[in-house]
Amino acid sequence: MQDKKALAEKALEQGNGILRLAPTWVPRSFCRPGKRIKLHPDDYFVLGQRGGIDERWFSSTTWAENGPDTPEDEGLSYVVVDDEGKEKVLLRDVVKLLGAEIIGETLWNKYHRWPMFSKFFDNAGPLPHHIHHRDQHANRVGASGKPEMYFFPSQLNNHGGEFPFTFFGLNPETTKEEVLESLKSFTKGDNKITSLAMAYKLDLDTGWDVPPGVLHAPGSLCTYEPQFASDVYAMYQSVLLNGQIVGEDLLWKNTPEEEIGNYEYLLDVIDWDKNVDPDFHKNRFMAPKLVRPMEDMIADGYIEEWICYKCETVCAKRLTVLPGQTVTIKDSAPYGLICLEGHGTFGKWEIESPALIHYGQLTHDEYFVTEKAAKEGVVITNPSTTDPIVILKHFSENPDLVIE
Repeated sequence: MQDKKALAEKALEQGNGILRLAPTWVPRSFCRPGKRIKLHPDDYFVLGQRGGIDERWFSSTTWAENGPDTPEDEGLSYVVVDDEGKEKVLLRDVVKLLGAEIIGETLWNKYHRWPMFSKFFDNAGPLPHHIHHRDQHANRVGASGKPEMYFFPSQLNNHGGEFPFTFFGLNPETTKEEVLESLKSFTKGDNKITSLAMAYKLDLDTGWDVPPGVLHAPGSLCTYEPQFASDVYAMYQSVLLNGQIVGEDLLWKNTPEEEIGNYEYLLDVIDWDKNVDPDFHKNRFMAPKLVRPMEDMIADGYIEEWICYKCETVCAKRLTVLPGQTVTIKDSAPYGLICLEGHGTFGKWEIESPALIHYGQLTHDEYFVTEKAAKEGVVITNPSTTDPIVILKHFSENPDLVIE
C-alpha cells in the first residue's frame, strides 16, 4: 500500500492536482462495435471471445461486470505517473488512499469513494430494452442503484449506425399485466416488449436523463454516458431488431438468488410512474443549457454548457475554448474529462484529441481534476487559430447545478 500511496502523491504533485488517466477499454459479449471511439480498426476484437470493444470508460473506480473471465481491473481507470505508463496506480486506490485530498470533504464524507464514472458507448445496432435497478433492488445484491444520462456528441457520430432511435419507458396506457406476459414469454421467442414502448429519434448534441427503474433500449448513436458508480442491469427484451438473441441469464442479472424465476420481482424493479409518464419527453429530454450568458462567455474566450443536468448525483458540462484563447475555468466540484476536439494545454499538461488509438496506447485526452484544483481554476490555452478545444466534464454532485 505504501508504494501505491507514494505513486498517488507523486501523480498529484506532478500535475498540480490534475491526474493524467490512461484509456480504459471495455468489451461486451452481447454488443457489436460501431467503430467510432477512435480505437484502431485492428483492435476492436483484440480480446477475442470476450467480445468486441464498444465502450471506453472514464474516471472509473467501478469494475465492469463481464462474467467469470473478467480481469480484476476491467473498467477501472489507471492514473499514469510516468511518460511510458510503467508507473501507474488505479484511480480507485488514489481516492482510497488520499480521500478528501482528491474528491473533497463533501463527497468523501458521504461516499468514501468516487461515486460516478462516464463512458463512450459505441454499438453498431440498438441494445435490448433493459433496466438499471433502484437502490432498494440493487442493495439486495450488494450494489447501488444506477441513474445514468446520455449525450450524443457530433464529433463521434460521423454515421448514425443501424437504428439511431431509442425506446424509452412504456406507453402510458400499458398495463402491468401486459408487461408481465411479455416477461414470461422471454424464452419463447421474441417477447415484443418494445411494442409496449415509444421510440424517440436521437438528435446530435442533445441528451436524455435515464433514472434507475426506467426501461430503455439505447439506439445506435455513439453516446457519452455519465452515470452513478454501479454496473447493475437486467435485459427485458429477448430478440433484437437484427435478430440477435439475448440469453435468459441477462434477464435475471442482478436478481437475488431467491427471486430467480419470480417474474413479479422483475415487474417490481420497474419504476412504474416514471415509465408510463405521458410527459416523458418533457421531463427527460435535455438540450444544452448555457452556464452564463453567451455574450459574456464569448468575451472571456469560451462557451460552457450544462449537457446533463436532471440528476442530483451525476451531471456533466461541455466546455468549448475558442481558437487563440487562454482561459481560466473554475468549478466547485472535482471532475473527470475527455477531450473531443482540438489541442493545447490544460494546466501543466498537454491536451489533445487523437485521431486513432491502439489498444494499450497512452493518450493526452483524459484527466481527473481534484476538488482543490477545480476550485482554484484550470488555465487552458488553445494555440490554434482555427480549431476550438472541446471538452466533456463529468461530475458527481456539483453545488453549481440548480435542478429545475
